[in-house]
Amino acid sequence: MQYENYRKWLAEQNYQSATITAQMHRTGRVEEHYGDLDLLYSEDRLEGVILELTYTAQDQRNNRPNESKIPFDGDAYKNLASYRDAVRRYKRFLEDDREVIDVDSTDDEIDAVITTQAIGLEKDMQTAIRHNIDLIEQGLKVLDGGREKSVETGFIDIFAEDMHKIPVVIELKTGVAGQRAVAQILSYMGSIIEEQSREDVRGILVASDFDKKARAAAKVIPSLSLVRYQFSFNFFIE
Repeated sequence: MQYENYRKWLAEQNYQSATITAQMHRTGRVEEHYGDLDLLYSEDRLEGVILELTYTAQDQRNNRPNESKIPFDGDAYKNLASYRDAVRRYKRFLEDDREVIDVDSTDDEIDAVITTQAIGLEKDMQTAIRHNIDLIEQGLKVLDGGREKSVETGFIDIFAEDMHKIPVVIELKTGVAGQRAVAQILSYMGSIIEEQSREDVRGILVASDFDKKARAAAKVIPSLSLVRYQFSFNFFIE
């Protein structure tokens, strides 16, 4: 684990010192019981650890015991959620921290850089939309405090509510969104439905365009809206 670089990255994300300390502690605890997180990332991008730390609301209702390698006392749902979120956040750090590759790099390395560039563009989109949320839909109000909301199935890009106080999950894609993007936002919506015990959760998928499968899926899901974005550039002669 890259302790100092990770601490610096957390600070750059504008987390408070107490939050940084908590994240460092939780990530360290996971590494203590599962092994080097950088090595585990190279094996499966930490998906195996995240899966082992997954504990659903249904598991809580069934009184499922803590089956992870991390010992703790207290609420398994809350404890495992905090460790799982810590691993996901460290994964984001690793993917943000990729460096530019050489021309002779492998296809896998090239894919990794493209992914990193997409993540950076999504962050820029996220910032722009947060400051102009009414451009997506009139009456929307951001509820996540300026940071991606963590839910059982991942991180929601923007969590908001509409003018009728209905929760709205907003997912951003930098290119053409397909079936996987639809499945992703539906899983986030499902997490909010379970978390808040309400069925009226809405979703807005924002992308440059949508393929046929995404458009077909949206037609049979009334609570999901598709919104296309378009870039424009202004040039000023100094």
